[in-house]
Amino acid sequence: MFFRLLFTSLLLGSTIILQLSESPSPLAKPLLVLYGLIAAIFLLSFIYAVILPRLKRTHIFTYVQIAVDTFIVTLIIFVTGSFSSIFSFLYLVVIIYSSMLLFRKGIIIMAALCSIQYGIMIDLEYYGFINPFVMEGSFTAVNYPGGHVVFKILVIMVACFAVAFLSSLLSEQIRKTKDELLALEERVKRVEKLAYMGEMAAGMAHEIKNPLASLAGSIQILRQEIRYQPEHDKLMQIVLRETDRLSVLANNFLLFAKPPAAKVEKIKLDSDLAETVRLFEKDGSCFGRISIKEDFAPDIWVAMDPIHLRQVLWNLLLNAAESIAGKGYIELKMYPLKNNYAEIMIADNGCGMSPELIKSIFDPFFTTKINGTGLGLSIVHSILESYNTWLEIESRVDQGTVIRMQLKRTDPPTSA
Repeated sequence: MFFRLLFTSLLLGSTIILQLSESPSPLAKPLLVLYGLIAAIFLLSFIYAVILPRLKRTHIFTYVQIAVDTFIVTLIIFVTGSFSSIFSFLYLVVIIYSSMLLFRKGIIIMAALCSIQYGIMIDLEYYGFINPFVMEGSFTAVNYPGGHVVFKILVIMVACFAVAFLSSLLSEQIRKTKDELLALEERVKRVEKLAYMGEMAAGMAHEIKNPLASLAGSIQILRQEIRYQPEHDKLMQIVLRETDRLSVLANNFLLFAKPPAAKVEKIKLDSDLAETVRLFEKDGSCFGRISIKEDFAPDIWVAMDPIHLRQVLWNLLLNAAESIAGKGYIELKMYPLKNNYAEIMIADNGCGMSPELIKSIFDPFFTTKINGTGLGLSIVHSILESYNTWLEIESRVDQGTVIRMQLKRTDPPTSA
């Protein structure tokens, strides 16, 4: 809105100065129309500024503003000579800045509005229904042959749609690049955060594991040497159980901080995925409650540690199953992508997640589960990071979650 005012003031102001140089009267009819047009544009901009903070659906308001701008441009062209006006390029300016605010459909609509208005205005002028204001020495459409008039109308229309098409391509590319940069920025922040926490976690896990081992060994010796008493033995069992639980937690934390070195080999992806799914279907958290739909493209190979792949897939399937209350389904797909990649998609109809929750799910010890440790997705992230890939998550509350990861494809082994 600000730049509209600035541009209008410079453009129409220079036109008024030019008209005054050719017309001695500052109250000439064309000048009065230009005065009124400038005042109307300022008034409209003031109304826009007042209305904008109170609107919830600004997208429709954007359409209205730009559509009104096309009518203002038509009026400017009419006032400054219509067919002989030098300001027909303003249609292209409107189309270009509409590409910054609208998507392709909206840009084409604005190009059509500009073309229709210009065509109708020139036709009415040519057939004598309207008489535009013309500067001295200029000609109207009536002074030109019909073919010349049609040619100019077609040139303006083609220019409008060509600019609309090109600017929509550029704007969509810019939006796509911006989204990719934002996603990359989020991933970089996540990696930096997890790297810092991983360094701290590795030291803590080592420091915790040694005392736990000593504690568990001491309790075992005491159980053998002290005379059996039910109350004391029950307490020792509790200590041993909790010691084992802490040991598992420390191992998981160490796995998150420093995943074991990968033993990379070529894997036939559909076979390994199907094998992991068969095992998971027999797991207690899934058996009889969750149906898994599979769709795997054949003959796709990746270079990866099979243990890492199964651990990643198991954690993702477990999270999907635990998000479903009662019966539900998990959809698992694997298919090739361009640039020699393959994508694995896991979708569920569970409880879903809010955008705020998605930002935190990779943080260690962050969990919404009653008995969860909050390390599952952190471990998945650390493993995938070692293969230079990551998870892409789309989720809506009460509508489910879709998780995607991409793996670099490789050629099958020569013996396959």
